[in-house]
Amino acid sequence: MPGLTARDLMTPDVVTVPPETPVMAMARLLADRGISAVPVVDPAGAVLGIVTEADLIRRLAGEEDKPTSWFGALFADPASQAERFARTHGVTAKDLMTEKVVTVGPDTTAAHIAHMMEEQKIRRVVVLDGDKLKGIVSRADLLRALVAPAHEDAELSDERVRRAVMAAMKKEPWTDTFYTMVEVNAGVVTFHGFRRSDVVQKALRVLAENVPGVKSVVDDTQPMPVFIYGAA
Repeated sequence: MPGLTARDLMTPDVVTVPPETPVMAMARLLADRGISAVPVVDPAGAVLGIVTEADLIRRLAGEEDKPTSWFGALFADPASQAERFARTHGVTAKDLMTEKVVTVGPDTTAAHIAHMMEEQKIRRVVVLDGDKLKGIVSRADLLRALVAPAHEDAELSDERVRRAVMAAMKKEPWTDTFYTMVEVNAGVVTFHGFRRSDVVQKALRVLAENVPGVKSVVDDTQPMPVFIYGAA
């Protein structure tokens, strides 16, 4: 993850909603798009807040809130109670949204974003370039960035490459896994056995070259004998 910034990590083209968007419309939007949050913006595109899955669930849970007892009311904070009531009974985005949105710039490092999420116990940050919304970086984005370098740099084992080549061959009707055998050594794929035609063998080479981890391809096959070809 070294060197990565919000620009590299963020999900661009973020779906946004205006403040007047109804609760059910937002719930449907999150479910249909498979997203966990939606920024609320004004007509000029400025970010006013963000509505998350947690906000919508809080809204649903609020339907079973019970009135505070007279004793509890003695110690309750009226401002906090009023805020909770508005967020659990509101019908539009402006009522439910979290107004304090944590933002970062496009050049904010991945490490700093991770530190902010951990320190502030949040799941996402909004990426702004000046006042313009550019994207969102979530915990999932950070995790993908964390594992991607190791996955890309790791040397794939010869056995894993061989299995991948065999799997690719079995998907194609023109290959012959019965008479063509695959060997992989240090990323070099060698085909042994018999070939039906040169054009098939060319396609087989191209197939192998498209498998991740393959460094080169060697064709060590022989023309298929007539007695085998006739029986096949």
